[in-house]
Amino acid sequence: MFLGEFEYRIDEKGRMPIPPRFRPHFKDGVIVAPSPDKCLTVYTIPDWKKMAEGLQASNLPPSKKRKAERALFATAFLTAIDGQGRISLPSTLRGYAALGEDIVVVGTNDRIELWDKAAWDAEKTSDLDELFQITESAEKR
Repeated sequence: MFLGEFEYRIDEKGRMPIPPRFRPHFKDGVIVAPSPDKCLTVYTIPDWKKMAEGLQASNLPPSKKRKAERALFATAFLTAIDGQGRISLPSTLRGYAALGEDIVVVGTNDRIELWDKAAWDAEKTSDLDELFQITESAEKR
């Protein structure tokens, strides 16, 4: 389980550290893919395979399944953690998520997300506001 948030910097070669407590989960490799939320999602190999199997087993019409597979697999990137605990992020993925130098690594249960720091600050505020509204509504019942 991935929990917490960690601030890092992307170096001039597009590398960034993975939090030390997360590194053992990625010993077999790292899959980085774009997220619909304009951040990057980082998967372990087993979780990526599970997601791919779920897509294969879905009841989508064949044409929609092909489009989903192209969108997902063509934009994903396989990498490994180097000896200093870093991964390389291709410029296309950094551009998609508008990652600047300062980023936040966010644990989201079965995966991690990479956010530009300013975008994460805005997203986190929005997410917390929504969570508090849901909690308050549940308490009123």
